[in-house]
Amino acid sequence: MSTVQQPDPKDRPARLTVGVVGAGRVGPALAASLQLAGHRPVAVSGVSDASRRRAALLLPDVPLVPPADVLNRADLVLLTVPDDALPALVEGLAETGAVRPGQLLLHTSGRYGAKVLDPALRAGALPLALHPAMTFTGTPVDVQRLAGCSFGVTAPDELRLAAEALVIEMGGEPEWIAEENRPLYHAALALGANHLVTLVAQSMELLSAAGVGAPDRMLGPLLGAALDNALRSGDAALTGPVARGDAGTVAAHVSELRRHAPQTVAGYLAMARATADRALAHGLLKPELAEDLLGVLANGTDGTDGTEGDA
Repeated sequence: MSTVQQPDPKDRPARLTVGVVGAGRVGPALAASLQLAGHRPVAVSGVSDASRRRAALLLPDVPLVPPADVLNRADLVLLTVPDDALPALVEGLAETGAVRPGQLLLHTSGRYGAKVLDPALRAGALPLALHPAMTFTGTPVDVQRLAGCSFGVTAPDELRLAAEALVIEMGGEPEWIAEENRPLYHAALALGANHLVTLVAQSMELLSAAGVGAPDRMLGPLLGAALDNALRSGDAALTGPVARGDAGTVAAHVSELRRHAPQTVAGYLAMARATADRALAHGLLKPELAEDLLGVLANGTDGTDGTEGDA
């Protein structure tokens, strides 16, 4: 084991003062991670009680101040507000003269690239778009989860190295996303992560209704294996009654969902159709079995008398 003493992060050059505008789940966690890398959080803004609690938990002793004061105190400002609020915030800060020339202005929106920061750029700021591809809880566990997390990075070419360096300091992996591809990039992440939460929550509710005492314990190994297989093999990992073309089983599912959880039927049918299309394209679903299955999915029944098919 090496006996060479590692330098204290505070002794590293080019350490930045850090401010956070919008103490939601993301901003305080990123600032806390930058603090571990030797940067110094100096100000945070938050309106709601929940925001103030998160700031106190993750950034203790960092003062809560209005957004303009955050920009006045910090070299690097994290704009961590909801996507729809970001353009107006940037314009307002630029118009009021809060933005300083040479100041690093970083937003974490997945939807937007660097161009949303153009008003601040015209005021002399240095624009960065760093979106962590991670779900956040607003607790210290988020800082740990940033290790190995991919960040969607968009910035002017001359700031690319600076943007990537900040990501690496937070323990992340920079992934360059072109400005014009940001909406598609964000849609892909929302499709995978946000919809996954909905699907898992629905699945747990249905298992509880079926009498399963610990649906989370039942689903954990199954979903973990399914996710691992999907990441490794893509469509080749498809399995289950849709991929097999078991129209009767799918009809039974739909019938039971209509009876016990009608609010889930539309989602089940939509995902089953998408699964059938991918299974057909990949050669997993046999064409001779697909016709009956697609009929069930089109009608939401077994395609005959509106009753469930053979299970």
